[in-house]
Amino acid sequence: MAPLSVNASTERNKQELDLIREIAAGNDDRPVVMINLNRYKPEVNFPEGQVYRDYMRVLEALLPTIGARILWRSQVYGQPVGAQDVDEVLAAWYPTHQSFLDLPAAPGADENFRLRRECIAEATIHRCDDIST
Repeated sequence: MAPLSVNASTERNKQELDLIREIAAGNDDRPVVMINLNRYKPEVNFPEGQVYRDYMRVLEALLPTIGARILWRSQVYGQPVGAQDVDEVLAAWYPTHQSFLDLPAAPGADENFRLRRECIAEATIHRCDDIST
């Protein structure tokens, strides 16, 4: 499946979102890990900038409202293969595909997505299995 992509035009992958909705509506909804590959706007001053820190604080408070959490995140220090420009990799665990779909309507989501738009120049999100189960 193609990843979801978020850039200045807020591009989404309709086919992938439709598949996520299909899984959520079916009998096989299950935990999912979303791997976020983020490139931040220079003015955000990642990872020390206040706007970035505010974004992470709000995201860390938002995810538990839908039963999700950040598993880990890491600054990218180099790239031995390939040419993708990424500042951070963030893994977010969701208890179900439906919970991922519920994120935009969760309490605090408006502030989260406002900060996300302010911080992120480009992002790609890969849907992956939860290998811990």
